[in-house]
Amino acid sequence: MLQAYERLSHTHDPIDGSITLDHDTRKKARIKGQTDQGESIGIFVERGHPLLVGEVLKTECGKLIEVLGQAEPVNTATATDWLTFSKVCYHLGNRHTVLQVGELWVRFKPDHVLAELTEQYGLIVDHTPAIFEPENGAYGKGGHSHGHGHSHSHSSGEKNHGHEH
Repeated sequence: MLQAYERLSHTHDPIDGSITLDHDTRKKARIKGQTDQGESIGIFVERGHPLLVGEVLKTECGKLIEVLGQAEPVNTATATDWLTFSKVCYHLGNRHTVLQVGELWVRFKPDHVLAELTEQYGLIVDHTPAIFEPENGAYGKGGHSHGHGHSHSHSSGEKNHGHEH
């Protein structure tokens, strides 16, 4: 079984595999599962710091496994103006629910009460499954760092590994 203890925000080295996880699983500190390539893996991370989509896990044997998000049931409510959107975010925030906030849209786990609240403000609610990446909260920011591996060289023919700087 692969064992991963180290997290990288990105790498320039080739990725060896991936693991696709839903939001609830990415929140766990101990995850036992299978990579998308069929290998058993145990993931051990610090409690309170969920895995992020796009992070790379480094296994004890040196393999690099990218964390991917799995589409899951969600409600995505879209507004047409910033004032209404701000009011809806305020009211949803008062419900102490986890939210993913985009530009004039907000996503949350299926909840008919929250969906009705957003519809009362004129937002359109879409129930199409999507990757859920909610905000970690203001108190979770800044205290978490990632390793950054740079043991490589770029050649002129090297392909982009899909990361940004």
